[in-house]
Amino acid sequence: MIFLRYESFREYVRMYPVTVVMLAINIAMAIVVAILPNRYEVPLFQFGAITNAGDGPEWYMFITSMFLHSGFRHVLFNSFAIFVFAPPLERMLGHFRYLLLYLLSGVIGNIVSEVLHTYVAHDVYASVGASGAVYGIFGAYLYLILFRKEILDYQSRQTVTIILVVGAIFSLLVSQINWYAHFGGLLGGLLLIGLFIKFGYNR
Repeated sequence: MIFLRYESFREYVRMYPVTVVMLAINIAMAIVVAILPNRYEVPLFQFGAITNAGDGPEWYMFITSMFLHSGFRHVLFNSFAIFVFAPPLERMLGHFRYLLLYLLSGVIGNIVSEVLHTYVAHDVYASVGASGAVYGIFGAYLYLILFRKEILDYQSRQTVTIILVVGAIFSLLVSQINWYAHFGGLLGGLLLIGLFIKFGYNR
């Protein structure tokens, strides 16, 4: 099972520096937003929450919104997922390719969300969270399950499958969840790791 974490804090920081930086930014921004007034509205938009209200999102919101969260449970859930599931992928891909997959999956998730909300559902939305990037990580594992299952042990494949099924059901049942971004991030991670494997990554 590759998702069990046995490292000490020092070992974790040394082995997974990109994951540590992503976690640190998420937690730091959550603290900053929490100590400001009107913490679930004004500061989130001041720091770059993405929305199609008004003139629509600025380009930077597709990135900044990935590092903002709408409360303690939101940041805790995403941070836990990153803490547990990101390290094997960072070790597998290397720091730079993992960073690209994480960031681009989040951006792709936000782009897909913007397109579907604005041009398909025709509704006004606002969104924050690292969920697109998190689902990019799961998308990468889904690619391995489908096309390179020898890389993952049976228990790890089962764990990812269960999380994806439960996540899909939960995303559809809870109205506050932006499942468009989840789907976009999943697709982004799946496609990106496929490209990495095709053009230069060898296990």
